[in-house]
This record gives sequence, structure tokens and C-alpha cells, in this order.
Amino acid sequence: ANFSEQVVESFPSDISTGIYYGWACVGNGDVHKMVLSIGWNPFYKNIKKSVEMHIIHTFKDDFYGEILSIVILGYIRSEKNFSSLEALISAIQDDIEEAKRQLDLPEHLKLKDNDFFHLPEGETVNH
Repeated sequence: ANFSEQVVESFPSDISTGIYYGWACVGNGDVHKMVLSIGWNPFYKNIKKSVEMHIIHTFKDDFYGEILSIVILGYIRSEKNFSSLEALISAIQDDIEEAKRQLDLPEHLKLKDNDFFHLPEGETVNH
């Protein structure tokens, strides 16, 4: 899932680029593990950041237009360039495995059930 420019601009300006892990919820659905990439976007000549999220779950339908609720819990690695597509794919797979390991830790697992993911209809929080 790619976040809109408006959402990206609302992220704290001092957040480091790189790969993060945490929890994500689509609409009022279940909460799933996720990895998140925050990086400079070459399409915008690297003057704008982009934020892309990969939810570690297979959805049966697209979720365009849904509210995405996320909690970022940790940092995996810095943003970097890759010499080949294979190297990029390998790094992404390693990031996903690291996110799974971290999110299985008791201190992270307990946040999966946080009330943040079950706000009343129409209520949002932007922290």
C-alpha cells in the first residue's frame, strides 16, 4: 500500500528513512504484521519522501479507499540502493522475516490488540 502525498507530509519530518516494522489494520478488519519503507522518491528527484507498506497477509480483495491504521514499533535498517533486482528481493524477504521475528516478541505482540485499532466509526488519530 502506498500512502498519499498528504499522509506522507503528515509524518514527523525528523523520522529517518529506512525500513520499519509494526502492526496494520485495514478498515475495521483484523490487525496484521507489516513492514514499512520510508524513503526518498526518485520520481520526484528525491525531494519528496514516499511511504510504502507491505502487510504480511494475503487479502482476497483490494482495499483501495479504506482507512489504514498503523503502529510503527521498530527500525530494521537504513534505506539503500541495490545492484540487482535479485538483491532487492532478497533484502525485502529478509526484512519481512525480521519483522515477523520482532513482532512475535511479547512486548510487541501485546500491542496488536490495542484499542487504537478499534476506534469508533469515523474517528481517526494522527500521532
